[in-house]
Amino acid sequence: MKVDVLLGLQWGDEGKGKIVDVLTPRYDAVARFQGGPNAGHTLEFDQKKYILRSIPSGIFQGGKPNVIGNGVVLDPLLFEEEAEALAAAGTDLHKRLFISKKAHLILPTHRLLDAANEAAKGNGKIGTTGKGIGPAYTDKISRNGLRVGDILSGFEAKYAAAKARHLSMLRALNASIDKAAFQKLEAQWLKAVDYLRKFNIVDSEHFVNGLLRDGKCLLAEGAQGTMLDIDFGSYPFVTSSSTICAGCCTGLGVAPHNIGEVYGIFKAYCTRVGGGPFPTELTDATGEAICSRGNEYGSVTGRKRRCGWIDLVALRYAVMLNGVSRLIVMKSDVLDDFDTIKACVAYSVDGKETKDFPFDVEDAKPVYAELPGWKNPIGDMRREEEFPKEFKAYLSFLEKELGVPVSIVSVGPDRLQTVFRHHS
Repeated sequence: MKVDVLLGLQWGDEGKGKIVDVLTPRYDAVARFQGGPNAGHTLEFDQKKYILRSIPSGIFQGGKPNVIGNGVVLDPLLFEEEAEALAAAGTDLHKRLFISKKAHLILPTHRLLDAANEAAKGNGKIGTTGKGIGPAYTDKISRNGLRVGDILSGFEAKYAAAKARHLSMLRALNASIDKAAFQKLEAQWLKAVDYLRKFNIVDSEHFVNGLLRDGKCLLAEGAQGTMLDIDFGSYPFVTSSSTICAGCCTGLGVAPHNIGEVYGIFKAYCTRVGGGPFPTELTDATGEAICSRGNEYGSVTGRKRRCGWIDLVALRYAVMLNGVSRLIVMKSDVLDDFDTIKACVAYSVDGKETKDFPFDVEDAKPVYAELPGWKNPIGDMRREEEFPKEFKAYLSFLEKELGVPVSIVSVGPDRLQTVFRHHS
């Protein structure tokens, strides 16, 4: 059997959690392969809203295994908050959730380093969430990290050494530390480590490949988006992990030949959080209207998202990097009221037009195509045949530009507001 991969094609926040939840009944297990608790996946069903940060979005669908893979960085404190909230809502994770021994831990001092590093950048701030994700991945790459498996043996000494190293780094950055606040945070964090020990902590690469050998099919869930990839995103305004399909292989320990379908998710428009270039950004009333209608505020941070028209240059690039085989369009209903829909089909860079995503997009100017809006609410539509002809034309335009079929269209936040099209 294969591992199908579901990932974002833009700058994150595309709605991956909802689609993982919708697709999970088709699979025997779901696995998260990268990212940290800065990635909030929002799910809505039965008139309730759930926000997941580290736990895979397949956790609500039956008793099938959900895996936090080795490519994830995990904060025990935030994990405890998330798991306890799910337990209070009736979802017990102890039998269903499997956590990789090789996933790296986010320490309390990582949060302090995150804030200190951002402050040191001055006007060049990246706009991190301040949750310690970047410093945790830095420790991983520099071979100084602590992993989930470390909490099972000799943890106290390993933690003390890592903490001492971080405090030395903070002193070098002249960072001020509220000792009382840190001691409180650390005590809560250590208590959460004890909580984490009660879960299924496994050699996830063997667990995942064992499922494949047993003929099981898996859905791999990415976090953030392709344009935030550490290698191929708009560096340095990126996340610290590999968000593309290749990251699934390293983040779960599966061979490339085991990858099956690659689902690429994108909004019918575009958003971005934090700093960094955003060629199609709209800072006018249109951008505000998209933000308001789309409720474009971070599910974890509450930060307002920057909004703009869809960027097909970036999307073509993302489709290429990931080998996308099926497209999923999200939040189409947000554009219901627009007379005209714009789509960036090329960039103008130094007076020359290009359809290739360049090394630096800071000075790229969007070249737009205009399409008629559908001026019709589509949130209650459940079949493709019900779609207005203008919306069908928009979907056909996207398929032609991107060279991949649109298999799923989301017309609202609820899991029932999902339309499966041809090739689905």
